[in-house]
Amino acid sequence: MKIIADNKIPYLKGAFEAIATVEYYPGADINTQIVKDADALITRTRTKCNKDLLTNSSIKMIASATIGFDHIDTTFCDANNIQWTNAPGCNSGSVKQYIAAVLGLLVEEKEWTLKGKGIAVVGVGNVGSKVSALCRALGMEVYEIDPPRAKLETDKPFYNLQDVIDKIDIITFHTPLTREGTDKTYHLCDDILLKKMKPGCVVINTSRGEVVDGQALKNALTNQEIGLAVLDVWEHEPELERGLLELVWIATPHIAGYSQDGKANGTQMSVRAISKKFNLGMNDWQPGDLPRPQFPELIIDCKHLTIDEIAANAFLHTYDLRADDQRLRNSPTTFEKQRGDYPVRREFKAYQIQLENGIMQYEKLLQAVGFENVTTI
Repeated sequence: MKIIADNKIPYLKGAFEAIATVEYYPGADINTQIVKDADALITRTRTKCNKDLLTNSSIKMIASATIGFDHIDTTFCDANNIQWTNAPGCNSGSVKQYIAAVLGLLVEEKEWTLKGKGIAVVGVGNVGSKVSALCRALGMEVYEIDPPRAKLETDKPFYNLQDVIDKIDIITFHTPLTREGTDKTYHLCDDILLKKMKPGCVVINTSRGEVVDGQALKNALTNQEIGLAVLDVWEHEPELERGLLELVWIATPHIAGYSQDGKANGTQMSVRAISKKFNLGMNDWQPGDLPRPQFPELIIDCKHLTIDEIAANAFLHTYDLRADDQRLRNSPTTFEKQRGDYPVRREFKAYQIQLENGIMQYEKLLQAVGFENVTTI
């Protein structure tokens, strides 16, 4: 058996080598010659799995170690008996951490009080549901927007985006990219939607770049029609529109889901899927030990802090996204390299927090947002 794999998928090397021939390549370099005699392909988003790549190949399965699958021509695969799978929810905790870090910066740099602030969570799947739970725990007013789910789950209180767009303080996108149909997400955030937002509204996109019309967002920021923008994903990435880069508050190179925990989950799901397809006996495979954070313990003196400041302190200790922002601004042409060489980031559960002069309310809040090891001293 022969497997072709993206060489940036973590924890994968060594998984199959005892039972298969495995070749690793940069995702963008995987071509028809490379896959022609392979049985399986393990990818990330940089490999376009379409007719041009797969015609005349012996590929029987594609496993994408990512939450998204718009890089896979699923229609072609289905028509040619090529099984495909992605890793839904693998990086949901990581994206939640990214949003938490943004909220922490709003508290720290913009002196926001989170309680009572309105946030529209657009797309309430594995990621969006965790973001919603985070924001509710922080006392925010959460408006969940998900038209496809709303049609199927009529007993749940989903909102219409047009009905709440002028009420919200933050809008965050967690949708797949779809280009057709009444619920298409391509340019969902366009000039019309931006003009309906409150002047101070914060726009966050960690889904797919094309969900937000970059030119429309640039115009809205230039004309001060909205407050701030946080972009982790970009139209035409890895090429960046420098004018837009200069205007956004936080800019990162498509790494919101890049915690070690999220990467390990995606690899685990891909390995198990390949195992089940080819009966390899690895259906319970899991990665080895994940690296510990550099500073796994945090002591917060709560004496003169608000509950928002305590949460912000904890969030930004686990992930201060200003470092990623600065790297991208310093070298926007190395977008892909920054993704490939991304430093170790662990999620909340890898940390221990001690609260000095704290009360049970603070401990319960941090536990509610995902910190498993919190004590009051």
